[in-house]
Amino acid sequence: MVDPLNAWWAQQLVLCDWAFAPDPLTVEPDVAVARLAALGVADRGELGWRLVESHGAGGAAADPARLLEALELVALAGAAGWLAESSAREWAHALAGEISAHHADLDAWLVALRRARSATGWVHGDDGFVEACQALSVLEHDGEGITWERLGEWLAIHDHPPVLWPDAPEARVWRLRAGFAPAVELPARENDWAGLAAWLGEAWQVHGRDDLVRALLWLGAQGDRQGWDLDAARLLELDAAGRAEWMERLEGPDRPFGRVMLGFVEHGEPLEWAAWDWLRLVDLAWAGACLGWLEAHEAADFALHAADLVEHRYSDWAALARAYQRGRSLFEGRNLLSSFDADWKLLLQSPVSPWRPALQGLIDPTLLERSRVAMRQWRRDPRHWVLALAAVREPELAGRQGPAAPVPAARREDARQYLAETLDLHPDEGVEALSRYWLPAQAHHLNQLAADAAHGALPPAETPFGAPEPAALEVRDGLRRGSRHAATVHMAEKYAFYLQMAMDCEGFEAEGLAALADALRASLCRFYPDARRLLEAWAGWEALLPEEGQPSLTAEIRWHQEDPGSLFHWLDWRAGEWQEPGPRPSLSHFTAMSLVGPLNSPAWSLPHPESARECVSIREWVDGHYGLHSAEELADFLDFLLEAGDRQEYQINYAPYTLNEGRLASEIATLESGECSDEERTHLLRLQRVRDNEDGCNDTDLAAWDIAQAVDLAIAARQLGWLEAAAFTAILERAHALAAAHYAGWEEYARALHAGFSFFMGETPERESFLAGFRQALVAWLSAAPPLAGPWASLDFPGARPRHWAPLHIDTLPGDSRQLH
Repeated sequence: MVDPLNAWWAQQLVLCDWAFAPDPLTVEPDVAVARLAALGVADRGELGWRLVESHGAGGAAADPARLLEALELVALAGAAGWLAESSAREWAHALAGEISAHHADLDAWLVALRRARSATGWVHGDDGFVEACQALSVLEHDGEGITWERLGEWLAIHDHPPVLWPDAPEARVWRLRAGFAPAVELPARENDWAGLAAWLGEAWQVHGRDDLVRALLWLGAQGDRQGWDLDAARLLELDAAGRAEWMERLEGPDRPFGRVMLGFVEHGEPLEWAAWDWLRLVDLAWAGACLGWLEAHEAADFALHAADLVEHRYSDWAALARAYQRGRSLFEGRNLLSSFDADWKLLLQSPVSPWRPALQGLIDPTLLERSRVAMRQWRRDPRHWVLALAAVREPELAGRQGPAAPVPAARREDARQYLAETLDLHPDEGVEALSRYWLPAQAHHLNQLAADAAHGALPPAETPFGAPEPAALEVRDGLRRGSRHAATVHMAEKYAFYLQMAMDCEGFEAEGLAALADALRASLCRFYPDARRLLEAWAGWEALLPEEGQPSLTAEIRWHQEDPGSLFHWLDWRAGEWQEPGPRPSLSHFTAMSLVGPLNSPAWSLPHPESARECVSIREWVDGHYGLHSAEELADFLDFLLEAGDRQEYQINYAPYTLNEGRLASEIATLESGECSDEERTHLLRLQRVRDNEDGCNDTDLAAWDIAQAVDLAIAARQLGWLEAAAFTAILERAHALAAAHYAGWEEYARALHAGFSFFMGETPERESFLAGFRQALVAWLSAAPPLAGPWASLDFPGARPRHWAPLHIDTLPGDSRQLH
């Protein structure tokens, strides 16, 4: 029995110089492919465009020549295996319906074709057209073909919306790729995209699966949009002069981009272009499927991820297309919005466009959820936590998501140089050395200050040594705004950057670095339940405590908060057994280490044995200041400091003079009248200080001076490996108890420390400047202005009653009786 559709279809192909045959799909495949190439259709992507073009747009009647060409293309594609037979018939059905709807009979159709051929220079030319029309009339009437009336009857009987594009639930996602080329058939194959591998290498520097996966993850998480978004936000805050200056700073190829961006800003165009990244994500996922670099389900998951992001941002196809057009304009450095209607008319208006279904609801929610699991799986390696944090400072790192890539030699050297010059960290120190940059005590200090600030319980600005600068006080008092968020991330993001540099230099043991990355993940998951809370905390603390000499990262952090594709939202966020990249000191041990005060920089973490390189300078300091050369000598000296120390020398050699002013004056006169040895000169200076009661030396218990020295030396001894961990904590506990026995609070301790520093200082021309600097440091330690000067303001003095407010979260040190769980 004759198939009416096939018969009619074959009948029309006579006008394309085909011999009449009952089945249009019987052309040999290689012949069909050659014929497609001759018609300018090199791959299935171009075929998709030709089919969309066949019906026109905007509700007007389609061009008869294009309809006839489409009938031929569908027949050739079906014969070549580019389209399944069922798909080819669906297209022929749709084309037959379009032709029948606008042409009442054969003669009207032929007249329309002749006009279209004359107007457009139809590819088949003039030769044979009249003969073909005559042959078609014969077929129409002698029964070999099918009459116009019979076609109409068949269409009426088989009236259904043809399924022209892959429409299975998973296949619908590929409709998002239609802006590049509609996907006419699944699965994707190499003949979907001619010259694909070469294009990927040239345009994307993608040469294989791993390169492709990294590019896909980058497009989803950052792409070009991040830099553009940040530029746009800055421009909105500038006046005309500021914008002109911004433009002046752009060089060479960036200037066309700058002109387009300024035009968008100044003309009120929506400053949104994420579709540029997310539609390219779909396109590259399709490329991976075509080349076999991605399994079909992997490619679909990436495309579904893009669809997920798109549905978060855009209400319909027009909004999506316009956002893409803005992004393309910025990328190419020319405003293409004037050509928007011409560029997108077919996809937005053609009756056979893949975009006919609504954008919202296009994808089955279960598939979107599957893609979310897949995207998190790609970022499951804990090093992605390091990348996410470090890439806020260095956005290029976002391109390293997915499979690990070799680090270029120049980058390795840069990382090694950074670690050496900025941190004095060297690979021969081992992974353990990185623990010195994990500072849980610093986070505790900031959390406590924030809680106290929120309750108006910070220490007074006036101290016995003066008041801090108003700007420092303003920073301190502003910490009340940080009381809602744990300050861990303020410390952890810097640690992550150092850890990334350690990874990049490739000089440290890889497994150890991986373990630190996992510990970092576990710690952050403990203090922040999700990306939103972590980024809120980071943005808040960054605004409160920007890094000196560096531009604020607040805008970058806010971008990650707001962009649904940001890597932070796709990390493997799971709480497991709590671990940290470094040891967390107890509160009492941190308090004891803080007794060193301004004699050294704040000890925000427990010390550990240092490398041989570091030990050289520490030994020089121990030898130069104390004449100590071994662990035994140092241990004995620590006992001496804690049991007697310099305070005993004062009590024996100088305190008695306070009871006999005459004897003091005589002793001073004697020493001043003759030549003095160095030792005698030191004695004279101290007698003069007793006479003048300089800095209250006669009224103050000088034990603080010995306690601070003991703690300072104990830290050095631990770094030299001269004290084991247990012996070190024992020294801290002795110092803690001694401070509690001698003083009631930090202010009293500070007076004593200042008096001891002043009294026992050797002769030096810089005495006054040293004392002034020490007093300034004591002001900062007592007032917490600036907040990271030292931790006295956040700690209860040894033995004193607790006076601080409990933070609202759990990021406190062990032993804090006020912590909330």
